[in-house]
Amino acid sequence: MNILVTGANGQLGSELRALSDQSSHSFIFTDVNELDILNADAIQEFVKNNPIDVIINCAAYTAVDKAEEDVETARALNALAVSNLVSVCEDKNIKLIHISTDYVFDGHNFKPLEEHCPVAPIGVYGKTKREGEEYLLNSKITGAVIRTSWLYSSYGNNFVKSMMRLGREKNELGVIFDQIGTPTYAADLAQTILTICQHPSFGCGSKLIHYSNEGVASWYDFASAIMEIAGIDCCVKPIETKDYPTPAARPYYSVMNKALIKEEFGIEIPYWRDSLRKCIERMKEF
Repeated sequence: MNILVTGANGQLGSELRALSDQSSHSFIFTDVNELDILNADAIQEFVKNNPIDVIINCAAYTAVDKAEEDVETARALNALAVSNLVSVCEDKNIKLIHISTDYVFDGHNFKPLEEHCPVAPIGVYGKTKREGEEYLLNSKITGAVIRTSWLYSSYGNNFVKSMMRLGREKNELGVIFDQIGTPTYAADLAQTILTICQHPSFGCGSKLIHYSNEGVASWYDFASAIMEIAGIDCCVKPIETKDYPTPAARPYYSVMNKALIKEEFGIEIPYWRDSLRKCIERMKEF
């Protein structure tokens, strides 16, 4: 297959790039400088000049707090850009995989969330990501929306790197314990996306799929594990959400049920602590 990756300089795009050397598929990696997905004509011209079978859209506006004020830009990147990609895919019979988020949920339920559970985003980021989902799911293209959560990688900026930096600078850190979800290693998600791309079930129509690593954690649990695995001597103390106010509200509980992706695509999902260990070991090689 000829696979176009948008948002290729981010965490997930970088992990896909790292995997591409071991793949039999042909990849084109683009970020905004190579392809502006806010420009529908530019996308049309690009696919006219480059035969594409699958587009993996990793591009997104992910500054959750900043989005509360920068609504227009967040909506452009998280929703309108997806509409542009869907239109091109409809015209050229291209498949589309779009990455979404657990933030489409309000976090008020306390049972692992299935794909059919009602959505109720509580911030601009979640609302614009949901709008992007709808553009794909309401279309006639072959595609998949993959919701993920708490993404981190050895590439880019993320919670793991921030905690490691702060842990080396401070003797003590307060980290929220009353928001529950699952950390997801972007390398695991990248491999899963490539598996889906070539699976017979990815044949026609649109699908909504949940993917995160296995297990459950709070941000406090996540931070504590980072310090332990990285060998950083920093005391992590649990604090409540109210003790660390942010412009955007976060879901209190966004653990996702992954039964569908495991059953339909035969995906084996690693435990979050095992993947965290792999990521931190990999960082040592950089």
